[in-house]
Amino acid sequence: MGNSFDHDLFVIGAGSGGVRAARVAAGHGAKVAVTEEFRVGGTCVIRGCVPKKLLVYGAHFAEDLQDARRFGWDVPECGFGWPALRDTVQAEVSRLSGLYRQTLDNHQVTVLDERATVAGPHEVLLASGRRVTAKVILVATGASPVLPAIEGAQLGITSNEVFHIEQLPRRLVIAGGGYIANEFAGIFHAFGVQVTLVNRSSQILRGYDESIRDRLQQISLAKGIQFRFNAELARVEKADDGSLRLHITGSDPLACDALLFAIGRKPNTEGLGLAEAGVALDGQGAVKVDAYSRSSVDSIYAVGDVTNRVQLTPVAIREGQAFADTVFGGKPRTVDHSCIPSAVFSAPPMAGVGLTEAQARNRYGDIKVYTSDFRAMKNVLANRHERALYKMVVDATTDKVVGLHMIGPDAPEILQAAAVAVKAGLTKQDFDDTVALHPSMAEELVLMR
Repeated sequence: MGNSFDHDLFVIGAGSGGVRAARVAAGHGAKVAVTEEFRVGGTCVIRGCVPKKLLVYGAHFAEDLQDARRFGWDVPECGFGWPALRDTVQAEVSRLSGLYRQTLDNHQVTVLDERATVAGPHEVLLASGRRVTAKVILVATGASPVLPAIEGAQLGITSNEVFHIEQLPRRLVIAGGGYIANEFAGIFHAFGVQVTLVNRSSQILRGYDESIRDRLQQISLAKGIQFRFNAELARVEKADDGSLRLHITGSDPLACDALLFAIGRKPNTEGLGLAEAGVALDGQGAVKVDAYSRSSVDSIYAVGDVTNRVQLTPVAIREGQAFADTVFGGKPRTVDHSCIPSAVFSAPPMAGVGLTEAQARNRYGDIKVYTSDFRAMKNVLANRHERALYKMVVDATTDKVVGLHMIGPDAPEILQAAAVAVKAGLTKQDFDDTVALHPSMAEELVLMR
């Protein structure tokens, strides 16, 4: 590679996508540097999926301890200490961040702990004032939570700060209706917090299968999580006693002790110098890229949430891998963004792959929908009235399973394996031909009639 540059590849952002791209490019023999202004590991490891899932595990004990009594265990009244869980989760996050840094070191990738901005097609400006040149620049700066443009918005927190709160609030209001809002609603409700979800539209989890999200809403309501729909926050003010007063359009004000905004995420491109360097951005500020993750400037690429294609960690990792193989490994490859499985770690969790019933109807017209609506065996004995729901969407012409959606215990674990079948294009008959593994919840997948 040309020696006229300081580096063959300069990566801005050491999250899931950037770290993978840097590591693989270095493995292909490139001289690589990566810069990170916060902590190596990015959203997923530091303030996203990993600590969130650990809190979900922690929250699960609330129901498990209750249920244990029905299974003969003499469980005393148990109290929950938030600081203990918070601190063990942060210790695990720090450990993982260290492992990511070690991986980069082991691959001889130079790690710079400072902010960088793009100064030109082949030049990066570091916060320290140093200028670095590179043959190729990869933007992997991710996305961050949005705060609404309302008075008092700074009195609320986002998913970035929620992992670090000093103590549990007595009353928590969550603004938003997406997966992050619903996950934290389940977590904090289990910890004994009174949770209200305030959403500006009339439904939660837009884009997920309707039957599944309706079921989550029913279960959440039965648990005591409150919802306010078609409610827009107008302003937030702090009362003398330190509590917050939320003014909501078309609804009574709401008092709470903490407010969590989960109203969306925006690509981190502000002040990055991209537009000045000639990189085209879309209306949301995302970097526009082609199938090979290349921007409108030949030497500048982007992967992950900053491109706003599919905001999921494994997608960013695949894009980073494909970029490195294409540009430095001589193996051009693209990422297939269709049929990507995803989960919502709500209580109970949801998971899905492929088309929702509505999407399939629009695309194929003639579809068949199979469902299984059942109470998990464990829930029956625990005297829990929560029902699981599995739904299979089939193209009637080909008998192909084009969508699989579920809500219930362990849904994400079950769906990952089933997603292989959907991605492979198996038919309803293929599922029917498989003998049930009994007794399990997953057997319902092959018993749908």
